[in-house]
Amino acid sequence: MKIAILGGGGFIGSAITDRLLRDEHAIRILARPRVEPYRVFTEDDDVEWFAGDFSSVHDVERIIDGVDLVLHLISTTLPGNSNDDMVYDVQSNLVATLQLLGSMVARRVRKIVFISSGGTVYGDPKYLPMDETHPTEPRVSYGIGKLAIEKYLLLYQQLHGMQVRILRVTNPFGRRQRVDNAQGAVATFLSQAMNGQPVEIWGDGSVVRDYIYVSDVAEAFARAVKYDGERSVFNISTGIGTSLNELIDMVERTVGRKVVRTYRPSRRFDVPVNILDNSLARQEPGWEHRVTLAEGLGLMCGVARDVLGR
Repeated sequence: MKIAILGGGGFIGSAITDRLLRDEHAIRILARPRVEPYRVFTEDDDVEWFAGDFSSVHDVERIIDGVDLVLHLISTTLPGNSNDDMVYDVQSNLVATLQLLGSMVARRVRKIVFISSGGTVYGDPKYLPMDETHPTEPRVSYGIGKLAIEKYLLLYQQLHGMQVRILRVTNPFGRRQRVDNAQGAVATFLSQAMNGQPVEIWGDGSVVRDYIYVSDVAEAFARAVKYDGERSVFNISTGIGTSLNELIDMVERTVGRKVVRTYRPSRRFDVPVNILDNSLARQEPGWEHRVTLAEGLGLMCGVARDVLGR
């Protein structure tokens, strides 16, 4: 199968790309200009790398022309900054996605897998763990945008017969995760601990999140590519909650040293608890998570030590 991966060179996208190459798919990657390939591809890797702008219809059409399926992984904002410029958030994510869907219809590309945000679309929990039918009341523009894209995807499925798969991923972490743009608490805390820096926590550390290792996310996408059932929306999670304080305890055990904890005022957009029910993903595509948080921390720490020569 020929697959276009929009955002295939990033932290999550690179893991998905490598996983899909194991299934011998042909991959086209759309990455931002000046972003270099995350590794050297061999002759056995059927990969085409394109630099382009997701908001450019021309660039997107060039990537999706002749493909069987699109994986949409691009987001120009993060939960923590999306409220700062909501117009930009909508224009660069929602409007650009609508342009993508129009191009897919014109080129008869019939299937799309979209990464949504299990961490933000639900908002404050009414019950735990939250399943796919839980009310959706996002606190941030990022979550509202993801939810709006979901609705348009399902509308295109109804109007044009497009096959839609929406994966609501919780809090992914793992190899190639960036720490320079607050991409995730796990990578940030681990980097700070390994470099002997204080760990900064927003609030009292009681905020609970559902952390999932990136290889498990990649496996979920591989299953979604193959899945031909009737369900469209799936939670991709571990179903296990870990507080920030507990996470730091685990980081300390992983690196073998105590860290200085600096507590800052809590952020209004942070929901107190986010734990998702993943039973539907286990029942339908047959997916399940395999890497525990402790195991994932060990893998990340090992890679970092190899790079740093420690």
